[in-house]
Amino acid sequence: MLTTLNEKLHAPDLAALILRVSMGVLFLAHAGLKIFVFTPAGTAQFFGSIGLPGALAYLVIAAELLGGIALIIGWQVRLVALALVPVMLGTIIFSHGASGFFFSNEGGGWEYPAFWTIALIVQALIGGGAAAASQN
Repeated sequence: MLTTLNEKLHAPDLAALILRVSMGVLFLAHAGLKIFVFTPAGTAQFFGSIGLPGALAYLVIAAELLGGIALIIGWQVRLVALALVPVMLGTIIFSHGASGFFFSNEGGGWEYPAFWTIALIVQALIGGGAAAASQN
């Protein structure tokens, strides 16, 4: 009986699916925040205020939107996960890093984007898992 339970709990393909869909939904949520709440122009203005080119905001929005969709459907998961790592590192370096570690700090600390960066690297290492559109 313990062997059967262990086999059911050891489901790396299911774990990879859950991880990639969860991250995909979160990337879509963050893209939606930039599009519908802050607006693309407002996001570009924020990027400019922290010393980044405003045009980079549009690339980040596109990366979050397209990367989120790709993760959800499981298209080129390893490549997409690695491509999103610089986006998350950029949030740490340029946006949240100065606010300290904890995300509950004013301005949001870097704990959450750091964890998300690690999760993307894990996803790249384990692949897309179950129900992925492409296995890479």
